[in-house]
Amino acid sequence: MKKWVILIGILGLGAGGYYFWTWQKSKQSTAAPAPPTTAIVELRDISFAVNAAGEISPAEQVSVRPEINGKIDVLPVDVGDRVKKGALLFKLDDRELQQQRASNLTDIERARLELEKAERDYKRAQKLLAEKLIAQELFDDSKTTFELAKNALERAQKDLAITEERLTRTEVRAPFDCTILTRPVSMGQAVSGSGGFNSGTEVLAIADLNSMIINAQVNQADVPRLKPDEAVEVTVEAVAGLRVTGTVERIAPQATIKNNIKGFAARVVLKNVDPRVRPGMTANIKIPVASADNVTAVPLAAVFTEKNADSGEMERFVYVQQGENFEKRNVKVGVSDYFFAEIQEGLKESEVVSLELPKEEREKKTRPSLAKRAAKSDATGAKPAASAATPTNVTPATSSGGSSSESSPKTAPPATRSSPRDGGNSR
Repeated sequence: MKKWVILIGILGLGAGGYYFWTWQKSKQSTAAPAPPTTAIVELRDISFAVNAAGEISPAEQVSVRPEINGKIDVLPVDVGDRVKKGALLFKLDDRELQQQRASNLTDIERARLELEKAERDYKRAQKLLAEKLIAQELFDDSKTTFELAKNALERAQKDLAITEERLTRTEVRAPFDCTILTRPVSMGQAVSGSGGFNSGTEVLAIADLNSMIINAQVNQADVPRLKPDEAVEVTVEAVAGLRVTGTVERIAPQATIKNNIKGFAARVVLKNVDPRVRPGMTANIKIPVASADNVTAVPLAAVFTEKNADSGEMERFVYVQQGENFEKRNVKVGVSDYFFAEIQEGLKESEVVSLELPKEEREKKTRPSLAKRAAKSDATGAKPAASAATPTNVTPATSSGGSSSESSPKTAPPATRSSPRDGGNSR
Protein backbone atom coordinates (compact mmCIF):
# COMPACT_ATOMS: atom_id res chain seq x y z
CA MET A 1 0.00 0.00 0.00
CA LYS A 2 2.79 2.41 0.86
CA LYS A 3 4.46 1.77 -2.51
CA TRP A 4 1.27 2.71 -4.32
CA VAL A 5 1.07 6.03 -2.45
CA ILE A 6 4.66 6.89 -3.33
CA LEU A 7 4.09 5.97 -6.98
CA ILE A 8 0.98 8.14 -7.21
CA GLY A 9 2.88 11.09 -5.64
CA ILE A 10 5.71 10.74 -8.16
CA LEU A 11 3.27 10.66 -11.05
CA GLY A 12 1.49 13.77 -9.70
CA LEU A 13 4.74 15.71 -9.41
CA GLY A 14 5.69 14.71 -12.94
CA ALA A 15 2.35 15.80 -14.36
CA GLY A 16 2.55 19.12 -12.50
CA GLY A 17 6.05 19.79 -13.81
CA TYR A 18 5.02 18.98 -17.38
CA TYR A 19 2.01 21.30 -17.13
CA PHE A 20 4.15 24.15 -15.76
CA TRP A 21 6.72 23.65 -18.56
CA THR A 22 4.07 23.72 -21.31
CA TRP A 23 2.42 26.82 -19.73
CA GLN A 24 5.71 28.73 -19.68
CA LYS A 25 6.41 27.73 -23.31
CA SER A 26 2.99 28.88 -24.49
CA LYS A 27 3.39 32.15 -22.60
CA GLN A 28 6.72 32.83 -24.35
CA SER A 29 5.26 31.99 -27.75
CA THR A 30 2.32 34.40 -27.28
CA ALA A 31 4.49 37.27 -25.98
CA ALA A 32 4.55 40.44 -28.11
CA PRO A 33 7.35 40.52 -30.68
CA ALA A 34 10.25 42.85 -30.00
CA PRO A 35 10.05 46.24 -31.77
CA PRO A 36 12.28 46.63 -34.84
CA THR A 37 15.71 48.20 -34.32
CA THR A 38 16.47 49.04 -37.96
CA ALA A 39 14.64 50.55 -40.93
CA ILE A 40 15.17 50.70 -44.69
CA VAL A 41 15.61 54.03 -46.46
CA GLU A 42 12.71 54.45 -48.91
CA LEU A 43 11.01 56.91 -51.20
CA ARG A 44 7.73 58.34 -49.88
CA ASP A 45 5.54 61.45 -49.69
CA ILE A 46 5.83 63.59 -46.54
CA SER A 47 3.54 66.36 -45.41
CA PHE A 48 3.58 68.27 -42.15
CA ALA A 49 0.52 70.10 -40.90
CA VAL A 50 -0.39 72.03 -37.76
CA ASN A 51 -3.52 70.77 -35.99
CA ALA A 52 -5.82 72.95 -33.91
CA ALA A 53 -9.35 72.74 -32.57
CA GLY A 54 -11.97 75.40 -32.21
CA GLU A 55 -15.67 76.13 -31.99
CA ILE A 56 -17.81 77.06 -34.97
CA SER A 57 -19.77 80.28 -34.67
CA PRO A 58 -21.57 82.62 -37.10
CA ALA A 59 -19.55 85.36 -38.74
CA GLU A 60 -22.47 87.77 -38.24
CA GLN A 61 -24.71 87.45 -35.18
CA VAL A 62 -27.08 90.19 -34.00
CA SER A 63 -29.13 90.63 -30.84
CA VAL A 64 -32.41 92.20 -31.97
CA ARG A 65 -33.96 94.65 -29.47
CA PRO A 66 -36.74 97.21 -29.89
CA GLU A 67 -35.85 100.89 -29.95
CA ILE A 68 -38.92 101.93 -27.96
CA ASN A 69 -40.96 100.54 -25.08
CA GLY A 70 -44.02 98.54 -25.97
CA LYS A 71 -45.77 95.20 -26.04
CA ILE A 72 -45.19 92.44 -28.59
CA ASP A 73 -48.16 92.44 -30.96
CA VAL A 74 -46.89 90.39 -33.93
CA LEU A 75 -44.15 87.74 -33.75
CA PRO A 76 -44.25 85.67 -36.96
CA VAL A 77 -40.86 83.91 -36.58
CA ASP A 78 -39.58 81.16 -34.33
CA VAL A 79 -36.28 79.42 -33.56
CA GLY A 80 -34.73 77.85 -36.65
CA ASP A 81 -36.70 79.88 -39.21
CA ARG A 82 -34.79 81.23 -42.20
CA VAL A 83 -35.73 84.83 -42.94
CA LYS A 84 -35.00 86.92 -46.03
CA LYS A 85 -33.60 90.44 -45.80
CA GLY A 86 -36.36 92.97 -45.12
CA ALA A 87 -38.86 90.42 -43.77
CA LEU A 88 -40.81 91.31 -40.61
CA LEU A 89 -39.25 89.95 -37.42
CA PHE A 90 -41.72 91.40 -34.89
CA LYS A 91 -44.08 94.33 -34.38
CA LEU A 92 -45.04 96.23 -31.22
CA ASP A 93 -48.57 97.21 -30.29
CA ASP A 94 -48.99 100.74 -31.75
CA ARG A 95 -52.53 101.63 -30.61
CA GLU A 96 -51.33 104.24 -28.13
CA LEU A 97 -49.05 105.77 -30.74
CA GLN A 98 -51.90 105.89 -33.26
CA GLN A 99 -54.00 107.76 -30.69
CA GLN A 100 -51.09 110.10 -30.07
CA ARG A 101 -50.79 110.72 -33.80
CA ALA A 102 -54.48 111.59 -34.05
CA SER A 103 -54.06 114.01 -31.15
CA ASN A 104 -51.07 115.61 -32.85
CA LEU A 105 -53.07 116.13 -36.03
CA THR A 106 -55.81 117.84 -34.01
CA ASP A 107 -53.23 120.10 -32.34
CA ILE A 108 -51.83 121.05 -35.72
CA GLU A 109 -55.25 121.95 -37.07
CA ARG A 110 -56.02 124.10 -34.03
CA ALA A 111 -52.62 125.81 -34.22
CA ARG A 112 -53.18 126.55 -37.91
CA LEU A 113 -56.54 128.19 -37.23
CA GLU A 114 -55.08 130.27 -34.42
CA LEU A 115 -52.22 131.31 -36.67
CA GLU A 116 -54.63 132.43 -39.40
CA LYS A 117 -56.60 134.54 -36.89
CA ALA A 118 -53.43 136.07 -35.42
CA GLU A 119 -52.17 136.88 -38.91
CA ARG A 120 -55.43 138.72 -39.79
CA ASP A 121 -55.29 140.73 -36.56
CA TYR A 122 -51.66 141.61 -37.15
CA LYS A 123 -52.27 142.88 -40.70
CA ARG A 124 -55.31 144.92 -39.57
CA ALA A 125 -53.23 146.47 -36.76
CA GLN A 126 -50.57 147.48 -39.27
CA LYS A 127 -53.10 149.46 -41.33
CA LEU A 128 -54.63 151.12 -38.28
CA LEU A 129 -51.21 152.08 -36.96
CA ALA A 130 -50.32 153.63 -40.31
CA GLU A 131 -53.46 155.78 -40.09
CA LYS A 132 -52.68 156.51 -36.43
CA LEU A 133 -55.99 155.05 -35.34
CA ILE A 134 -54.48 152.74 -32.65
CA ALA A 135 -51.70 153.04 -30.17
CA GLN A 136 -48.29 151.44 -30.66
CA GLU A 137 -48.96 149.17 -27.68
CA LEU A 138 -51.95 147.49 -29.37
CA PHE A 139 -49.95 146.94 -32.53
CA ASP A 140 -47.11 145.28 -30.54
CA ASP A 141 -49.58 142.94 -28.79
CA SER A 142 -51.03 141.76 -32.12
CA LYS A 143 -47.54 141.14 -33.48
CA THR A 144 -46.57 139.04 -30.42
CA THR A 145 -49.74 136.96 -30.71
CA PHE A 146 -48.95 136.31 -34.36
CA GLU A 147 -45.39 135.12 -33.55
CA LEU A 148 -46.66 132.87 -30.74
CA ALA A 149 -49.19 131.30 -33.11
CA LYS A 150 -46.45 130.49 -35.61
CA ASN A 151 -44.35 128.87 -32.86
CA ALA A 152 -47.31 126.81 -31.68
CA LEU A 153 -47.88 125.43 -35.19
CA GLU A 154 -44.22 124.51 -35.57
CA ARG A 155 -44.22 122.74 -32.20
CA ALA A 156 -47.34 120.75 -33.11
CA GLN A 157 -45.79 119.68 -36.40
CA LYS A 158 -42.60 118.50 -34.62
CA ASP A 159 -44.67 116.48 -32.16
CA LEU A 160 -46.40 114.78 -35.07
CA ALA A 161 -43.04 113.97 -36.70
CA ILE A 162 -41.78 112.38 -33.47
CA THR A 163 -44.92 110.28 -33.15
CA GLU A 164 -44.71 109.09 -36.74
CA GLU A 165 -41.06 108.19 -36.29
CA ARG A 166 -41.92 106.14 -33.21
CA LEU A 167 -44.61 104.41 -35.25
CA THR A 168 -42.00 103.32 -37.80
CA ARG A 169 -39.92 101.83 -34.97
CA THR A 170 -42.70 99.51 -33.89
CA GLU A 171 -41.79 97.26 -36.83
CA VAL A 172 -38.39 95.53 -36.84
CA ARG A 173 -37.24 93.84 -40.05
CA ALA A 174 -34.31 91.53 -40.89
CA PRO A 175 -31.14 93.47 -41.81
CA PHE A 176 -29.83 90.50 -43.87
CA ASP A 177 -30.69 86.94 -44.83
CA CYS A 178 -30.59 85.20 -41.48
CA THR A 179 -31.65 82.30 -39.27
CA ILE A 180 -33.40 82.73 -35.93
CA LEU A 181 -31.11 81.37 -33.18
CA THR A 182 -33.12 82.25 -30.06
CA ARG A 183 -36.48 83.82 -29.21
CA PRO A 184 -36.62 84.50 -25.45
CA VAL A 185 -39.93 86.44 -25.53
CA SER A 186 -43.53 85.57 -26.41
CA MET A 187 -46.58 87.27 -27.84
CA GLY A 188 -48.05 89.97 -25.62
CA GLN A 189 -44.92 90.38 -23.50
CA ALA A 190 -43.92 93.94 -22.58
CA VAL A 191 -40.42 94.91 -23.66
CA SER A 192 -38.22 97.93 -23.02
CA GLY A 193 -36.43 99.97 -25.65
CA SER A 194 -32.71 99.95 -26.28
CA GLY A 195 -32.47 103.57 -25.19
CA GLY A 196 -33.19 102.60 -21.59
CA PHE A 197 -30.74 102.00 -18.78
CA ASN A 198 -30.62 98.23 -19.36
CA SER A 199 -30.04 98.43 -23.15
CA GLY A 200 -33.49 97.03 -23.85
CA THR A 201 -35.05 93.58 -23.94
CA GLU A 202 -33.62 91.01 -26.36
CA VAL A 203 -36.46 89.73 -28.52
CA LEU A 204 -34.47 87.64 -31.02
CA ALA A 205 -30.92 86.52 -31.77
CA ILE A 206 -30.26 86.14 -35.49
CA ALA A 207 -27.23 85.07 -37.51
CA ASP A 208 -26.11 84.49 -41.07
CA LEU A 209 -25.35 80.75 -41.19
CA ASN A 210 -24.08 80.90 -44.77
CA SER A 211 -20.82 82.36 -43.48
CA MET A 212 -19.25 80.73 -40.42
CA ILE A 213 -16.01 81.22 -38.56
CA ILE A 214 -13.87 79.06 -36.29
CA ASN A 215 -12.09 80.62 -33.34
CA ALA A 216 -9.14 78.33 -32.71
CA GLN A 217 -6.23 78.43 -30.27
CA VAL A 218 -2.91 77.74 -32.01
CA ASN A 219 0.15 76.65 -30.07
CA GLN A 220 2.78 79.35 -29.81
CA ALA A 221 5.38 77.06 -31.41
CA ASP A 222 3.24 76.76 -34.56
CA VAL A 223 2.25 80.41 -34.99
CA PRO A 224 5.40 81.43 -36.96
CA ARG A 225 4.41 78.85 -39.61
CA LEU A 226 0.96 80.38 -40.21
CA LYS A 227 0.00 83.30 -42.42
CA PRO A 228 -3.28 85.03 -43.30
CA ASP A 229 -5.25 83.95 -46.42
CA GLU A 230 -3.84 80.42 -46.13
CA ALA A 231 -6.22 77.59 -47.08
CA VAL A 232 -6.90 75.00 -44.37
CA GLU A 233 -8.80 71.72 -44.17
CA VAL A 234 -11.59 71.53 -41.61
CA THR A 235 -13.34 68.44 -40.25
CA VAL A 236 -16.43 68.62 -38.05
CA GLU A 237 -16.71 66.04 -35.29
CA ALA A 238 -20.51 66.01 -35.32
CA VAL A 239 -20.76 65.34 -39.08
CA ALA A 240 -18.86 62.18 -39.94
CA GLY A 241 -16.88 62.28 -43.18
CA LEU A 242 -17.46 65.99 -43.81
CA ARG A 243 -14.42 67.96 -44.93
CA VAL A 244 -14.64 71.62 -45.82
CA THR A 245 -12.11 74.26 -46.81
CA GLY A 246 -11.52 77.40 -44.81
CA THR A 247 -9.23 80.41 -44.93
CA VAL A 248 -7.09 81.85 -42.15
CA GLU A 249 -8.45 85.37 -41.82
CA ARG A 250 -6.35 86.72 -38.98
CA ILE A 251 -4.00 85.71 -36.17
CA ALA A 252 -4.04 87.55 -32.85
CA PRO A 253 -0.92 89.67 -32.22
CA GLN A 254 -0.86 88.79 -28.53
CA ALA A 255 -0.81 85.42 -26.81
CA THR A 256 -3.56 84.24 -24.47
CA ILE A 257 -3.71 81.35 -22.02
CA LYS A 258 -6.46 78.78 -22.56
CA ASN A 259 -6.67 75.53 -20.60
CA ASN A 260 -3.31 76.43 -19.02
CA ILE A 261 -1.67 76.47 -22.48
CA LYS A 262 -0.26 79.62 -24.03
CA GLY A 263 -1.25 80.18 -27.62
CA PHE A 264 -2.62 82.63 -30.16
CA ALA A 265 -6.21 83.01 -31.24
CA ALA A 266 -6.71 82.36 -34.96
CA ARG A 267 -9.88 83.14 -36.92
CA VAL A 268 -10.73 80.79 -39.79
CA VAL A 269 -13.55 81.67 -42.22
CA LEU A 270 -15.72 78.97 -43.82
CA LYS A 271 -17.43 79.64 -47.13
CA ASN A 272 -20.33 77.73 -48.70
CA VAL A 273 -21.05 75.99 -45.42
CA ASP A 274 -22.83 72.63 -45.46
CA PRO A 275 -26.36 72.95 -43.99
CA ARG A 276 -25.51 70.25 -41.44
CA VAL A 277 -22.88 72.48 -39.82
CA ARG A 278 -24.34 74.48 -36.95
CA PRO A 279 -23.00 77.03 -34.47
CA GLY A 280 -21.41 75.54 -31.39
CA MET A 281 -20.02 72.43 -33.09
CA THR A 282 -16.38 71.53 -32.54
CA ALA A 283 -14.11 71.65 -35.59
CA ASN A 284 -10.61 70.29 -36.12
CA ILE A 285 -8.34 72.38 -38.32
CA LYS A 286 -5.45 70.99 -40.33
CA ILE A 287 -3.14 73.73 -41.59
CA PRO A 288 -0.56 72.45 -44.12
CA VAL A 289 2.92 73.78 -43.41
CA ALA A 290 5.34 71.84 -45.60
CA SER A 291 5.24 68.88 -48.00
CA ALA A 292 7.57 66.87 -50.23
CA ASP A 293 6.65 64.19 -52.79
CA ASN A 294 8.64 61.04 -53.61
CA VAL A 295 11.69 61.93 -51.52
CA THR A 296 14.24 59.84 -49.67
CA ALA A 297 12.92 59.33 -46.14
CA VAL A 298 13.65 57.48 -42.91
CA PRO A 299 11.65 57.11 -39.70
CA LEU A 300 12.02 60.11 -37.46
CA ALA A 301 13.45 57.87 -34.73
CA ALA A 302 16.53 57.19 -36.92
CA VAL A 303 17.64 60.86 -37.00
CA PHE A 304 19.76 62.02 -34.09
CA THR A 305 20.83 65.55 -33.17
CA GLU A 306 24.02 66.35 -31.27
CA LYS A 307 26.07 69.46 -30.61
CA ASN A 308 29.50 69.44 -32.21
CA ALA A 309 32.08 70.07 -29.49
CA ASP A 310 34.48 71.78 -31.93
CA SER A 311 32.15 74.04 -33.91
CA GLY A 312 29.41 74.42 -31.31
CA GLU A 313 26.76 73.79 -33.98
CA MET A 314 24.01 71.18 -33.91
CA GLU A 315 24.55 68.26 -36.26
CA ARG A 316 22.05 65.77 -37.68
CA PHE A 317 23.22 62.22 -38.25
CA VAL A 318 22.10 58.62 -38.67
CA TYR A 319 23.73 55.25 -38.10
CA VAL A 320 24.00 53.31 -41.37
CA GLN A 321 24.50 49.54 -41.27
CA GLN A 322 27.79 48.35 -42.76
CA GLY A 323 27.92 44.59 -42.39
CA GLU A 324 27.64 43.80 -38.69
CA ASN A 325 28.54 47.33 -37.58
CA PHE A 326 26.98 50.78 -37.95
CA GLU A 327 28.61 53.85 -39.48
CA LYS A 328 27.77 57.33 -38.19
CA ARG A 329 26.87 59.59 -41.11
CA ASN A 330 25.87 63.26 -41.14
CA VAL A 331 22.71 64.05 -43.10
CA LYS A 332 20.73 67.07 -44.24
CA VAL A 333 17.11 66.92 -43.14
CA GLY A 334 14.28 68.53 -45.10
CA VAL A 335 10.56 68.24 -44.43
CA SER A 336 9.51 66.19 -41.40
CA ASP A 337 6.20 65.05 -40.03
CA TYR A 338 5.50 63.17 -36.82
CA PHE A 339 6.76 59.85 -38.26
CA PHE A 340 9.22 60.37 -41.13
CA ALA A 341 11.93 62.84 -42.12
CA GLU A 342 13.14 63.74 -45.59
CA ILE A 343 16.89 63.18 -46.10
CA GLN A 344 18.16 65.61 -48.69
CA GLU A 345 21.84 64.58 -48.44
CA GLY A 346 23.72 61.67 -46.89
CA LEU A 347 21.57 58.61 -47.64
CA LYS A 348 20.46 56.52 -50.60
CA GLU A 349 17.43 54.38 -51.14
CA SER A 350 17.54 50.80 -49.73
CA GLU A 351 20.26 51.55 -47.16
CA VAL A 352 19.57 50.31 -43.61
CA VAL A 353 19.65 52.68 -40.64
CA SER A 354 19.43 52.06 -36.90
CA LEU A 355 16.46 53.22 -34.87
CA GLU A 356 18.50 53.28 -31.65
CA LEU A 357 22.06 53.94 -30.55
CA PRO A 358 24.28 51.05 -31.71
CA LYS A 359 25.93 48.91 -29.07
CA GLU A 360 29.41 50.34 -29.68
CA GLU A 361 28.08 53.90 -29.29
CA ARG A 362 26.42 53.03 -26.00
CA GLU A 363 29.68 51.51 -24.77
CA LYS A 364 31.57 54.68 -25.70
CA LYS A 365 29.22 56.76 -23.61
CA THR A 366 29.44 54.45 -20.60
CA ARG A 367 33.26 54.30 -20.45
CA PRO A 368 33.74 57.92 -19.24
CA SER A 369 31.06 57.31 -16.66
CA LEU A 370 32.78 54.15 -15.36
CA ALA A 371 36.13 55.95 -15.17
CA LYS A 372 34.58 58.87 -13.31
CA ARG A 373 32.86 56.55 -10.82
CA ALA A 374 36.10 54.60 -10.27
CA ALA A 375 38.05 57.79 -9.61
CA LYS A 376 35.39 58.97 -7.20
CA SER A 377 35.37 55.65 -5.32
CA ASP A 378 39.18 55.69 -5.04
CA ALA A 379 39.04 59.17 -3.56
CA THR A 380 36.31 58.31 -1.04
CA GLY A 381 37.40 54.73 -0.37
CA ALA A 382 33.99 53.42 -1.33
CA LYS A 383 33.45 50.23 -3.31
CA PRO A 384 32.84 51.05 -7.01
CA ALA A 385 29.54 50.13 -8.55
CA ALA A 386 29.38 46.91 -10.51
CA SER A 387 28.06 48.60 -13.65
CA ALA A 388 27.17 52.04 -14.96
CA ALA A 389 23.79 53.11 -16.28
CA THR A 390 23.53 53.02 -20.04
CA PRO A 391 21.75 55.77 -21.95
CA THR A 392 18.03 55.29 -22.29
CA ASN A 393 16.54 54.72 -25.70
CA VAL A 394 15.38 57.87 -27.44
CA THR A 395 11.63 58.09 -28.02
CA PRO A 396 10.18 59.51 -31.23
CA ALA A 397 9.00 63.12 -31.31
CA THR A 398 5.60 63.69 -29.76
CA SER A 399 2.81 65.82 -31.11
CA SER A 400 3.98 68.72 -28.97
CA GLY A 401 7.01 68.99 -31.18
CA GLY A 402 9.67 68.82 -28.47
CA SER A 403 12.89 66.83 -28.97
CA SER A 404 13.56 63.92 -26.64
CA SER A 405 17.10 63.41 -25.44
CA GLU A 406 19.17 60.53 -24.10
CA SER A 407 20.57 60.65 -20.60
CA SER A 408 24.36 60.76 -20.81
CA PRO A 409 27.31 62.07 -18.79
CA LYS A 410 28.26 65.70 -19.08
CA THR A 411 31.44 64.80 -20.92
CA ALA A 412 29.43 63.51 -23.91
CA PRO A 413 26.62 65.68 -25.29
CA PRO A 414 23.43 63.69 -25.66
CA ALA A 415 22.12 62.70 -29.05
CA THR A 416 18.48 63.61 -29.46
CA ARG A 417 15.77 62.72 -31.91
CA SER A 418 14.68 65.26 -34.48
CA SER A 419 11.16 66.59 -34.29
CA PRO A 420 8.79 67.92 -36.96
CA ARG A 421 9.16 71.49 -35.72
CA ASP A 422 12.91 71.49 -36.40
CA GLY A 423 12.66 69.39 -39.54
CA GLY A 424 14.41 71.84 -41.86
CA ASN A 425 13.43 73.84 -44.89
CA SER A 426 10.08 73.36 -46.59
CA ARG A 427 10.04 72.20 -50.13
